[in-house]
Formats: sequence, structure tokens, C-alpha cells
Amino acid sequence: MLYFGAAAWPVCGVRMRVAQARPWPLHGFKAGLAGCRKHCVVDFSAQEMSICRVTVGGVVLAVIAARANSFAENHYFPIACFGGRPPVQGAVSRKRVFQKFYHLVRDADLCSTIQSSQRESAMTTPQRSDGVQPGRLEPSTLDQNFRDAYPPYDAHEAVVAADRCYFCHDAPCITACPTEIDIPLFIRQIATGTPDAAARTILDQNILGGMCARVCPTETLCEQACVREAAEGKPVEIGQLQRYATDTLMAKDIHPFKRAAPTGKTVAVVGAGPAGLACAHRLALHGHDVVIFEARAKGGGLNEFGIAAYKSTDDFAQRELNWLLQIGGIEIRYDQRLGQQTSLQALRDAYDAVFLGMGLTGVNALGLAGEETGHAEDAVDFIAELRQAQELGALPIGRRVVVIGGGMTAIDAGVQAKLLGAEEVSIVYRRGQDAMSASRHEQEHAQRKGVRLICNAAPVGIEGNGTLTGVTFAYTEMQGGKLVTTEDRFTLPADQVFKAIGQTLAGVPDGLALDGRKIAVSETGATSIKGVWAGGDCAAGGDDLTVTAVAEGRDAAEDMHRSLMG
Repeated sequence: MLYFGAAAWPVCGVRMRVAQARPWPLHGFKAGLAGCRKHCVVDFSAQEMSICRVTVGGVVLAVIAARANSFAENHYFPIACFGGRPPVQGAVSRKRVFQKFYHLVRDADLCSTIQSSQRESAMTTPQRSDGVQPGRLEPSTLDQNFRDAYPPYDAHEAVVAADRCYFCHDAPCITACPTEIDIPLFIRQIATGTPDAAARTILDQNILGGMCARVCPTETLCEQACVREAAEGKPVEIGQLQRYATDTLMAKDIHPFKRAAPTGKTVAVVGAGPAGLACAHRLALHGHDVVIFEARAKGGGLNEFGIAAYKSTDDFAQRELNWLLQIGGIEIRYDQRLGQQTSLQALRDAYDAVFLGMGLTGVNALGLAGEETGHAEDAVDFIAELRQAQELGALPIGRRVVVIGGGMTAIDAGVQAKLLGAEEVSIVYRRGQDAMSASRHEQEHAQRKGVRLICNAAPVGIEGNGTLTGVTFAYTEMQGGKLVTTEDRFTLPADQVFKAIGQTLAGVPDGLALDGRKIAVSETGATSIKGVWAGGDCAAGGDDLTVTAVAEGRDAAEDMHRSLMG
């Protein structure tokens, strides 16, 4: 890496230096960027300047500054580039885009006309104002903040990434995947230029493979088990390859499965979330007629309402749901909540079997004074509202936001509060950072976005008389194997608080045995009531992950099929 000038900038985790030189000639640069635009990733954004890294196949070629967050104008400033020979050899270095941009930047005169006023984030008046209010950021900035966090591979990048796989015979990545996808097989299919076949391999085990590729914590599952991760610290990017394959097939509007002949059996599924949809699809595949009873006016469950917007863009959850329904034999009835519009007994009387996949609808309470007055909002409701918002700028957000919790919901709420324009966002967790259920990858992502993580602190008071002013916390420590609060206290100023301390199962039908606070099930999802199965977040035993819910819904459907046809 070459370093230039005297002003240090932290970009991509590397300290680079901005040149102190004459303006850089922009002749031909706009044309060069036209072919590279989709490879530019914004790492730092101010009101008038974005710092971007340009990559091909995951290799950083250069770092540039683009004025006004736009590649439509001739306002570009190179900050640093790789000197000498190309950093990689082979297919990536031969790519025309790589050659054009590499030589263009290498031969350019580096400059620094970036003033300190441009490097600082020039906050607008709404962003500095206290209270909870909308419009803290310009629409163009919001659009950039909530774009796809992990842009998909193109065909060339997918083949290059697939070539890194060892195609292990006894692959540990398969065992680490809750749905047991044959990962080496689908990666080999991508490497040989047959992504549609790769998608079939994925979807045969995980019918929601497209969404799981976006939201599954692959860094703690299949990619953590990858042999290359153990040997080199850089696994094969399985999640990105899975997304490439499934997106390629879905873009052709092809459903790779054919429904079996009708069996005459009917099944009721409660909940159109990951578990319910996976169960319904597998039952329909076997020829059964399925009716899904969904409490909301829209299907998808957590995929639609509970995932950060930057992880699932372009209405993907609904597109995947509509694609799944192409199998036929599945009807969804909306606004049908169990215990209100229908009951478990009514479903048992009308259908040959029932699957419960309604998720968790209750939210744990903090148990603090002031919580019931609305000073502490549910993070799940905030995320759901954001996901359904037609105009992000209309969403009110505080200047100083505190999120209480340590799971993925807390991370998603905290990051999105920051992206909406909150000046300060703190996530506070009562135990140590290693105990957070959110993956380290997600924790680091939040920190890169400017979210502060505070651990070993528990809330003890909500401050403010009518108007929220802050939250008081007590430091925690382990004593005799128990977590206790100490006398050391601190208060975080806040005008908005989100609680993300877990959800509960609400409205459990009579007669169902529980395991703790969830429905007790067998290994195949059978409950204590004959003819009733359950899976997903409402069932005991599994991780609260989309991929786990899919596996449980699929496996329950197979057991239901055997029972119905036996």
C-alpha cells in the first residue's frame, strides 16, 4: 500500500494518508468509474463527501473520495491506491474493469483539496435538535444508508469465490448448517457455471434459501466451520454464493419443484413466517392442501417485519413468499389470529393436521417505573414500523437513543436508529460482550456504524418527569455464580429508549404442554396434542434463527406427511 501526504484517515480499518499536492486531472476518470460503480462501497459519509473503496472480487483496488455522494459529477479525489503490480493474479486481475481502473489510478497525480470542513459531518438543524422527531437526514442520505449492506456477487465474482472451496468429502460446513445443505455440491455447481442447479441443491433443503443467505449468521455457522477459516482465517463466502445461486434462479421466475398428485388431505398452518412457510411448502410438495392462518395483513413473519431493512432490500421477503407459493396448493388467509378469529380446537375439527408456527408475540418488560408510560418502546415494533415505512424520513427518531439488550434485535434497532440520523446511539447489555447473543460480526458492524456498545450494566431507572431525559444503569458483576448489580451507577442522556430483552409466547392454546415458556415438542415437532405439530420460535429447543425455523418447519412437515399417509 502506498501512503501519501500528511493527513491520516481511517478507512477500511487501514490508516491512509491524503496527498498534499495539486488537483488530480479527472480526464477519463468518469468513464473509468462507470464500469466500476457497483464495486464502490461507501465506508465513510459526510454531507458533502463520501470515502469509498473500489473492489473487484473482494480485492481493494483503490480508495477515493466522491463529492455529493454521487458518481454523476466530475468531483473525484483519489486518496490512496495499490502500487506496483496488481495485488492479485489470475482471473480477477485480467478483468477489463480492473485493468482500466487500476492503471487510471496508478498513473494519476494524487491530490488533496478535501478541506476539514468537508471531512466533518455537517449536521443539519433537525439532526441537532433534542426530542423524537422525523426528518433528521435528507432523503438521498437515507436512501444511501439503507441500501443493500452486502451487494450481491456478479457471475464472475461468484466463480472466483467458488474456486476457493476445497469441496471437502466430509465437509464440516454441512454439519454446521441447520438445514444441512450440501454446500460443497452447490459451490461446485456454481464453479462449473450451473447456478440454477446450485439453487436447486440449496432449495431442496431450505426453501427460503434466498432470505437465509441474507440474514443467516454464516460467520458463526457454516463459514466458521469452513476448513479455510481454520487454516487461513478467511472462509469461503458461503452466504454470498448461496445468495448468488438463489437470486439467479428467482430472477428467471422459475420454481424448480413440481407438486405431487393431490392426496385429499388438508392441513392448517398457523403463521406465515419462516417455519410456517417451510412447512406449508413441503406439505404442498407432497400433494396435501394447505391453508395458512396469518395474524397480520401481510405474510413473511420476521423476514418481513423483524429483519433490518438494509439486510433485505427491494421487498425481497414478499417476492420470495410469492415465488414460494408457485408450488400451488397453498392458501393464505390474513388477519386470522389464533385465539381470536379462530381457535386450535376449530382447526383440529376442520383439518386433518395442524402446524403451529406463530412465533413469539409478547415482549419482556424491564420492570422499571416509567416504562408503562411509553418511555421505553419495544424494539421489535420499531423495526417492524421501519420495514413497512413508505418514507423513511417520516419516521421519528431521537437525537440520543439507548437500546437495552444484547441480541440481534438490539443490534438491528441500534444500527437503524443511527442510520435514521440519531446523533448518539448506545446499546447497553447486562453481561459481558462475549455473552451477547448477537454475533461478533454484527457487533462489529454496529460499532463501524457509530453505535456504542456498553456491557456489564443493567437499567435501574428511567429518568424524566413527563419527558424522557435519560436512563440510569448500575454496573453488574458475578457473585457466587449469579449476576448482581453494584452500587456504581451512571446515567446516559436519552430522549428515546428501545427495549430488546427478549420476546415471550402469548396466548398458548389450552392443553398444550410447555417446556419452560415455549411449546414442548419432539424431535420431529410433535406436540402433546395428537395431530398438532409446532416449530419455529414458539417451540422449545431451537435457536431463534430463520434457518432453524425453516429446518423445524420442513422436518415437521415430513413427519406430518408420514402420519397422514400411514
